[in-house]
Amino acid sequence: MILERRDFMNVKQIEQQLEQSNFKREASDFKSLVKIYQLCHSGANEIGTKLENLDEEYSMTYDHNPIHHMEERMKSTSSLFEKLERKGYKPTIENVQKHIRDIAGIRVVTNYIDDIYRVEKALTEQSDVTLLKRKDYIENPKKSGYRSLHLVVSVPVFQSVGVSDVPVEIQIRTIGMDMWASLEHKLRYKTNADPKKVKQHSANLKAYAKELNDIETRMQAIFSDLQDH
Repeated sequence: MILERRDFMNVKQIEQQLEQSNFKREASDFKSLVKIYQLCHSGANEIGTKLENLDEEYSMTYDHNPIHHMEERMKSTSSLFEKLERKGYKPTIENVQKHIRDIAGIRVVTNYIDDIYRVEKALTEQSDVTLLKRKDYIENPKKSGYRSLHLVVSVPVFQSVGVSDVPVEIQIRTIGMDMWASLEHKLRYKTNADPKKVKQHSANLKAYAKELNDIETRMQAIFSDLQDH
């Protein structure tokens, strides 16, 4: 499977986004932000290549490939500034470096729940991958019903001037969890929707998340039983 790589910005796009924000007035070194994005882009490529290698190994060596599909993304500068604001930090290069670790992200969509932890183990046990943060929203779902495994890892990126450890966010979820999260995201950010409908559908989605998890758990049991024979 070829990893879908999208939303990677060039220098001109970053500068255009900065012009529309307050960040450029406060950031004295535009080149520093570009360097951060370039490093994070390279970090995502490093992790993406590792996942592609795992995907190829599973496909060629085993009778089950846990990975259904994958995609990369880069956080837009507007989302970056909004996150800094939510966290209570000023939009400075220093705060980006200290407090933002998800500029680069990869989503891995698996077939079954157990596959989530299989992919996590295979990736994080690699000698040059360091686990920085782990949030298991499968064992402990959000109040909305959202389920996914979130990891932040660091990976070395080698450049002409030396090596840097770069953070990359990885979200691992099943096909069902991904479908649910996409619909919930649309509901949350479709601002022109009737508030009554939003409230009603939010309650429904929360109930469906539990039902979906029950179904996926039972399907996992069937698959595991078939694998054992």
